[in-house]
Amino acid sequence: MKNKNIITVLVVLFLLVISILLFSYLRVKFAKIEVVTKEDLKLEFNDKKQVSDYIESINGKIIDDYIINSTKLGKQKVNFRFINDDNIKVKYEYEVEVVDTVKPVVWLGSSYTVVKGTDIDLVKKIMCGDNYDNNPKRSIEGEYDLNTVGSYPLIYKAIDSSGNENDWNFTLNVVEPKTDTQVPQEKTNVLFNDVISTYKNDDVKIGVDISRWQEDVDFEKLKNAGVDFVMIRVGYQDGIDGKFIVDPKFKKNIRGANKYKIDAGVYFYSYANSEKDARESAKWVLKQIKDYSIDLPIAFDWEEWSNFNEFNLSFFGLTNMANVFVEEVENKGYDGMLYSSKSYLENIWLENNNKIWLAHYTNTTNYKGDFMMWQLTDKGKVDGIKTDVDIDILYTNKFN
Repeated sequence: MKNKNIITVLVVLFLLVISILLFSYLRVKFAKIEVVTKEDLKLEFNDKKQVSDYIESINGKIIDDYIINSTKLGKQKVNFRFINDDNIKVKYEYEVEVVDTVKPVVWLGSSYTVVKGTDIDLVKKIMCGDNYDNNPKRSIEGEYDLNTVGSYPLIYKAIDSSGNENDWNFTLNVVEPKTDTQVPQEKTNVLFNDVISTYKNDDVKIGVDISRWQEDVDFEKLKNAGVDFVMIRVGYQDGIDGKFIVDPKFKKNIRGANKYKIDAGVYFYSYANSEKDARESAKWVLKQIKDYSIDLPIAFDWEEWSNFNEFNLSFFGLTNMANVFVEEVENKGYDGMLYSSKSYLENIWLENNNKIWLAHYTNTTNYKGDFMMWQLTDKGKVDGIKTDVDIDILYTNKFN
């Protein structure tokens, strides 16, 4: 009798579980789903749109309103879950099409000047790139002669793989070579003390960035001159696919900064043309600095704009290289940073979350983006460095 009662209880429990599962299944299966998507289900390449951005109305609340992956062109399904008005968790799916409607960039003003007899390929030399396409079709329409002085109206034509076309009208000026009798422009130096008196406050530090071009630096004099920090070139790459080379003054500079307790960061001049190359360069930098005190970020410095067409890079690929470099150094406990000038930050680099070292040679920058460090001149003068030097401002309230 006892065994029979146990079996009866087990059967009842089994039927109860089955009933609960069946009820839950039917509840979800027949749950009320009222979702209306927007008419335009196109998503621009690399745009940051969320699931809800394409929903006109929904009878409930989305659980995970994630950013849709838009790094590949074409149609893709967007799957998500939401809790409807009856408090039932349900699934829904719609389809978007990732498209590229952005024209390639032709990096030109209204004119381009070359010296007579210059042996260059204008199509390759004039920078032209695209947000998505590594190699947009590039050509120049119009007649010109690099061996004859004159002005030539031309069109630089760029077409990307999505068919977006940019026809840029410009005038090619072929001029005579400069003569020795021409008077050079007078150089005006910026004194380090003047920068201190103009910009220094509790949230601002003033420093310099140095490399072999500053020759032998006297760090004791730098310290006495009020230099708060130095950004030191750790090395550079010897061209595309080239080996990594330590800056001849790096060890002397980093040891001097550490000895006199001047905060130090480093930067690497890159010729990377792939994420793999950027990651390898970051690993190389980490090896060079492991025995030294690094207080400030490690900066990725890519500025081969005059040879950009040779790198077979989209702006998306370029930005990803910087992201990979920064990610690699930050995974090892350092801070990463992207160095670039105002115009390229505004027009070439795509949106990213990296700390920015802004190069803009002016008294007051009008760069609208956020930046942690500002290189305001390359004609600085400071006691301890015989040559001209870049002067930088560090905003400590933006650090970390």
